[in-house]
Amino acid sequence: MASHGGQPSFLERLDRMDRRWIFLAMFVAVAAPILWVGVTGKTFPEAPTPAVQGAFDAVDSLPPGARVLISMDFDPASAGELQPMATAIVRHCVLRGHRICAMTLWPAGGPMIDGTMQDVLGDRPDWKYGEQWVNLGYRAGFEGVMKQMNSRVALAYATDVRKTPLGDIPMMKGIEGIADFDLLVSVSAGYAGAKEWVQYSVSPTLTGPRPLRFVAGSTGVQTPQLIPYYPNQMAGILGAIKGAAEYEFLVNEAVRKADPNAVVPAKFQEAQRRMAPQLFGHVLMVALIVLGNVVFVGLRGREARA
Repeated sequence: MASHGGQPSFLERLDRMDRRWIFLAMFVAVAAPILWVGVTGKTFPEAPTPAVQGAFDAVDSLPPGARVLISMDFDPASAGELQPMATAIVRHCVLRGHRICAMTLWPAGGPMIDGTMQDVLGDRPDWKYGEQWVNLGYRAGFEGVMKQMNSRVALAYATDVRKTPLGDIPMMKGIEGIADFDLLVSVSAGYAGAKEWVQYSVSPTLTGPRPLRFVAGSTGVQTPQLIPYYPNQMAGILGAIKGAAEYEFLVNEAVRKADPNAVVPAKFQEAQRRMAPQLFGHVLMVALIVLGNVVFVGLRGREARA
C-alpha cells in the first residue's frame, strides 16, 4: 500500500529495506566496541551472579598452601569460552598462594594446560614445578579415571607428565584419594566433564567425613545441565564467557584493591574485553526484533482499515 501520491510510507520503506543494511549495522555494532576496547584498554564493569560469586569465594576462602585439583576438560574448539575462565581460576589460585595440580580427561586437553600455566606463571619464576604446581597430563578412561582417583590418585596417575612418580613430587605428599584435595575445579566443554565429576567423585564424598568442595566452569550449552547441582554439590558455576568475565572482574578488582596502582595485563581481561561486542550486538538484535514487530503490526493495521 502506498501513500502520498504513490510514494511508499515510512513503514513500507522499513519493510522493504535491503537486508544488507542490517548486516552493516551488526558489523558496526560488533566492530566499534572491539576497536574501542583495543584503543582505550577499558572494559565494562560486571555484576557477578551468586553462582560466580560462590566460585570465587570457594577459591578465595582457602588458606595459602591449599591444594587445588584443576581438570581442564576442553579442547581448542571450545577455548573461546573456556580458556579465559581457566586462566582466571589458575591466576586466582596463584595470587592466593594455592598449590595447583592440573590434569585433563580430554586427549586435546594437554596443550590447554600448558598454555594456561605459561600465561599465568610465565612471569612468576618463584613458582617451582613440583612444589607449587604439577601437571599430571591426560589419562584415557573418562569416568574410570575419576573412580580410580576417588580411592587412590596413583591408580590413575602413576607419574606426572615428566615421568616423575607421584610419591617423589613434594606437593603431592599426603594426597591419597581425591578427597584429600582442598578443592576440585572442572573447566569442561562436555563429556566427560563437570557433570561426571559431580556424579562419580563429588557426590560419594558428601556423606563422608570430608566432603569434596567443587567448582565448575562450562560452555553455555552445558551450563543448564549443572544448575540442579548448585549449591549443594557445587559451590559455584561459571557459565560461558559471561561467567568468565564476571570471575575475571572479581579477580582483577581484588588485585586493584590490594594495589590501586596495579596494571592488569590485557591477557587477564580477555573475557571482559569480549563482553562489549556481545552487549552491543545483543542490543541491536533486540532493537531489530522490536522494530520488525512494530512494522508488521503497523502495516497489518493499515491494511485492516483500508
